[in-house]
Order: sequence, then C-alpha cells, then structure tokens
Amino acid sequence: MNSESASNNSRKLFLLTILTGSFLLFLVQPMIARMALPRLGGAPAVWNSAMLVYQALLLAGYAYAHRLTREPARRQAIIHIALFAVALLWLPLGLAGLQPPADGSPIFWVPWLLIASIGPLFFVVAAQAPLMQRWYALSGNDGEPYALYAASNIGSFAGLIAYPLIVEPFTTLQSQKWIWSSIYLALMALVAICAIQLWRKSADTPDAPTVAEERSHISWKRRLYWIALAAVPSGLMLSTTSHLTTDLMAMPLLWVIPLGIYLLSFSIAFADDRILANIFTRMAPAVLVIAGSFVFIVWGKAAINGMVASLSLLFVVAVSLHAEMYRTRPAPSELTSFYLMMSVGGVIGGLFCAILAPLVFNWTWEHPILILAAAVLLPKVGLITLDHKNKKIAAVMAILGIIAMAFAVYGVLSEPAAMTVTKVMLAAAIMAIGIVTAGFRLPFLLAVSGLLTINGGWDNLEKSTNGSRMRSYFGTYTVTDSGSARWLMHGTTMHGMQLRDEPTRPISYYPVTSGVGIALTKAPELYGPSASVGVVGLGTGTLACYRKPGQYWQFFEIDPLVIEIARERKIFSFLERCAPDVPITLGDARLTLAQVPQGKFDMLALDAFSSDSIPLHLLTKEAFATYSRALKPDGLLLVHISNRYIDLNPVIAAEAKANGWHAALRHDRPTQALMNKGDRASQWIALSRDRNKLAALTGKVETVKDRYYVANQWLALDPPGDTDPWTDDYASVLPHLSLWKIL
Repeated sequence: MNSESASNNSRKLFLLTILTGSFLLFLVQPMIARMALPRLGGAPAVWNSAMLVYQALLLAGYAYAHRLTREPARRQAIIHIALFAVALLWLPLGLAGLQPPADGSPIFWVPWLLIASIGPLFFVVAAQAPLMQRWYALSGNDGEPYALYAASNIGSFAGLIAYPLIVEPFTTLQSQKWIWSSIYLALMALVAICAIQLWRKSADTPDAPTVAEERSHISWKRRLYWIALAAVPSGLMLSTTSHLTTDLMAMPLLWVIPLGIYLLSFSIAFADDRILANIFTRMAPAVLVIAGSFVFIVWGKAAINGMVASLSLLFVVAVSLHAEMYRTRPAPSELTSFYLMMSVGGVIGGLFCAILAPLVFNWTWEHPILILAAAVLLPKVGLITLDHKNKKIAAVMAILGIIAMAFAVYGVLSEPAAMTVTKVMLAAAIMAIGIVTAGFRLPFLLAVSGLLTINGGWDNLEKSTNGSRMRSYFGTYTVTDSGSARWLMHGTTMHGMQLRDEPTRPISYYPVTSGVGIALTKAPELYGPSASVGVVGLGTGTLACYRKPGQYWQFFEIDPLVIEIARERKIFSFLERCAPDVPITLGDARLTLAQVPQGKFDMLALDAFSSDSIPLHLLTKEAFATYSRALKPDGLLLVHISNRYIDLNPVIAAEAKANGWHAALRHDRPTQALMNKGDRASQWIALSRDRNKLAALTGKVETVKDRYYVANQWLALDPPGDTDPWTDDYASVLPHLSLWKIL
C-alpha cells in the first residue's frame, strides 16, 4: 500500500472515530434528559440545566485532552484506553437513584443528578474530538486537523436529529439504553485502533514538535477573545431554547433544534471552503438587526414566525462568531488549548443562562443581553463596504448611532402605548441605521439597543421594575391589572384571572360551565358533604372557591413562587377568601401523590401546565396509576387538556381504553357575554373506573364527528386509533403536534 493510500485510510479511520464519538455524545443529551422527565418535570429550565452539565463535562473532557497531549504518545494511548474501560462501570446507561429535594427547587440538584448518572461516560467521550485530531497530527498524517472538527459536528448533529425523529418514536427507553451502550463499545474499539496506529508511529518519548509546530505564546487577550466568541453563541442557544419550549413543550424535538443549529454553525465556520462562512458573516449584522428587534414580541398563534426569526438569528450569529474563532486559530500544536478556551466559553454561556439568569433576572433578560453582546463581537464587516479606518466616516456612523438611540427614546416617551404608526416608522428608520452602521461597533450597538428599546424593551423593563414580573426555575410570571380584573400570565399563556367586583367567582378556564366547575359543584351530590378533593397545580387558587364547608381539600404545587403569588404575597385572594387553611404540598405531583394514603381523594383535578408546555411525565401510564391509587375506587379524575398546539385527546383515550377508565370530554365554549366577564374556553376530560359515577356527573354522553365545534355538553372521546398509552419508557408527541395551529 503506497503512502498516499495509507494516509487516506488513516484519515478515514480518525474521521470515523470522531464522527462516532460526536454522534454518541449528542445522542445521549436528549436521551438522558428524556429519561429524567418523570423525576424532574417538564420545565424548560430542566433542559438548560442539563445543557450546563454537558458543557461542564465537555470542558472537563477538553481539559483532560489538553493535559494528556503533553504526555508521550504511547502514554496517552494507555491512559485514554484505561479511562474508557473504567467508564464501562456506568453501563448500561441510566439515571442514578437520587430523588428531588423536598423544597421543590432543583436548580442545583439537577446538575448533580446528571453528573452522577453519566459523568464518567460523557467525560471520556467528550475528549474524542480534540484528542483524535491531535493523535491524527502525531501519527504523521497530512491535512488540516481543524477540518476534522468541522466534520465532527456533522456527527453531533446526526446524533441530535436521530433521537427525536428516529430513536424516540420507535424505541423504548430501555432499548435506547442498550443501543447507546453498544455504540460506546464500538467507539472504544475504534479508539483502540487509533491508539495502535499512534503507538506504531511514535517513540516512547515526549512529543518533539516540528519547526512548523513549535508552541507559540498565546496572549491572554487572545484567549479571552476566544472565550467571549464561544460564550455568546452558547448562551444564545440556551436562551433561544427557553423561548421555544416555554409555550410548546419540553420535548426532545424542540430541545435539539437550537442545539443542532448551534452545532451546524461549527461545520460551516470550520470548513476548508470559506465561501459560506464569509457570506453568513457579512449577513450577520443585518440578520441580527431584523430578527433581534422582535425579541420582545409575543407571537401567539404566529409562533412559527417567532421561531424562524429566533433560529435564524442564532444560526447566522453563531456562524459569524465561530468563523471569527477559526480565523484567529493557533497552530495545530496549540489545538487542544484552543478547544479548551472554546469549552470554557461554552460553560460561561451555560452558567449565565442556566444558573445566574434565573437567580438574578425576573424575566428572560439573558436573551436580549446576549443579542447586545453579539452586536459588540460581530466581525467588522457588513452588507455595505465602508472604510472603517476613515475618521470622517467613523464620525458620521457615530452620529447615526446617537440618532438611532434618540429615535428610540422619543418613541417610548411620546408614544408609551402599544405600537403605533409613528413607532413603526421610527423602528424602520433605526433598522436602516443599524444596517448602515454594521462594522462600526459602538454605533451598531446603539442602533440594536434602540430597536430593542422601541420594540417592547421599554415596556418589559417597566414590568420588571414595578413588581409585576416574577421568575422561578419553572418559568416567568407576569401579573397584569386592568380596570375590572387582575390576571396571571405564565410565559405567554393566561393562567388565572380574578374580578374586582366578584372576587370569589371562578372564571378563566374554571367557570361553573367548565368540566371541572360542573364536577366540583356536584361534589356534595356525588360524594356527600365531606368529599375529599385534591388539585394538582395551584395557579391563582381559583378552584379553591368551589370548596364547601365540611370538605377536605389539598393542593399540590411544584413551584414555590406560585404558592407565594396565590397565598403569601396575596396578589390573588381566592385562597384567602375561600380556603385560607387548605394545605399545599410542595413538590412534583408524581412524587408527592405517591406519598398520600391510598384512596384519599374522591376527586382529583390535574391542571399542571407550564405556560402552554404540557407535563409529559404527568400523562403516562405510571402517572395515571399514581392518580388511581390516590383516588377512591369510584373517584373522579379531571384532566385539563386545553392547549394551542397539542391534541391530547388520543393520549387520554388510549390510557382509558388500555387501563379500564371510563371517560368523557367537556368542551366549554362560553358566549361572548360570558367571555366579557372573564370566562374562557376550556377542555376537561373526566375519568373514573366506576361507569355509574361518571354517568352521574355527565348524564348522557354524546358521540359527535367533530368535538371542536360541539360545546357545552359531555362528549365521548375520539377513538385513540393507533395511539398507544404513553409510558415512562415510551412516549412521542410528534403524532399529536398540530403544526397548523402554530402557523
């Protein structure tokens, strides 16, 4: 075999090893987070916490690779294979047997659970990308090793996409554990083959750098620059994820989209062919100005527009900043140091979004802050080519930047109400200034700041400073007052409302005409004067005003801040007026309900949405078994399934059919007069193992062709069709996602 052929085969071997490691690394991320859902719940912050752990372990792996490359080549091979063997003790893949803290605040506990579960495995696999690139160079191969990193991100992207589209819909979690474990063994074999090649071509002495590879001094200024360039895209990826999952669902498909885009940005930024990287770098300022200016807009039913804008911003900015990292890369001899700084930046971005931001900010301010940071760091190029060193041009750009900020201040002070024609014209002018000033950092930053200010930033700042905004690990809350009512928003979804002149009348999704309203009103008739009622999800405490003297009630709530809003801060007075002594149990309902005595409740209402994000782990077979245990044999389970994007009817119907529940749906659609008084449309499903008890609640149950347009009566559930009951081991929302509702 000639040397050229051997070199090609060697490159293919190292490339396959890097691709396999990257595929494995990013396949495990959504997989382990999905395994953790029954224990962690479905808050968007859970994924951000998981990502922080992954970034920290990636940093540890890169630091290990950086240190290992300073050892003799043969020693590197021995140590790395030995660590691979030690990590076998953590197979098959799975979660450590740790339980959530009793105080309901998992912000630090989640990272510990994930580190204990996959830490050693993730650590050793994370080292593959930089270490194999270094081994490739040490083995006497030709070619740019940085190009292998671009290819590795293709493997990472494939692992991410494979999970929600192929692995999760068609395999159980138990099968997934063994699939991942098998690929790990294959990776170990590939690394061993690479180690053999390294062993054969290296003497058992410390690496002797060639003239071309002599280690050069890298200033800390350059290192800090790399860290900043890596931190902003990393943080932007997490803040974008929060925006996407808040109103849809904490599901792997939505987790992996921003992360997949983030990984693809490396493939373009580190490619040998610089055409695409240069195009995106030139486009980046205009994309940031246009897409970033809408960060404060609530998209509602046009969620797909907001999604496209956010993802476009993330992708183009990430390519541009990562391309700048590539442009300033060091010689291959400092390759591992370069990747170490990149990983440090990734961890800083993760810490900012997953730990610092929820503790410091009362809204997702990390997202606009990162957009402003990107505006500062973008390379000095734009759609319009200007001489950045010309002092006269620089002075004109500075004046334009000041004008842009002045327009924004004038707009918010003179037109404080909603977006007006004047504000639109001012925003368009600022946007034009932003495109013109691209490449001049301070003027461009002023233009971007002006756009954020006039397009909702000022209004959001007022809400954050006047006490109406609150934030916890589980989401952001906004309390809004009007002349006749006060309501609570979780993300962009209304979660409760209270009238000033009728403060004890249940409204919003819980009026007397709703499924839960009818059931709770009939509780004395169905179960006597001492009926026992449990409610999962406190919200504003609206349902408490259905409580009758002699009844026992208990709420279950995972978020301590919600308890503060409903009771301790007395922002809403439903509890104070109707049930001041009702106990509230803090913690995830799956865990806390499992601790109550068997048969404790006559009725159990499940209303535990996080914004519009559904709690998947509360709708599995195992969860329903917990509810059945907590209910009496003839008890009623009431499940709130109102949702803008996901049709949960087949899921509940499949559970009812498979596990002996009798069920009926109530689609409450109030008249315009009632909506003016605060009532809102809702869908509740009532389930019971006792057919007669369900009939006593619902009366005659109708079977209709289209339940969406038949309101204010009890309807039979649609047949589940091919839908199987969700379980902790297998669940997929893809078949139930109504994309047309997002458009």
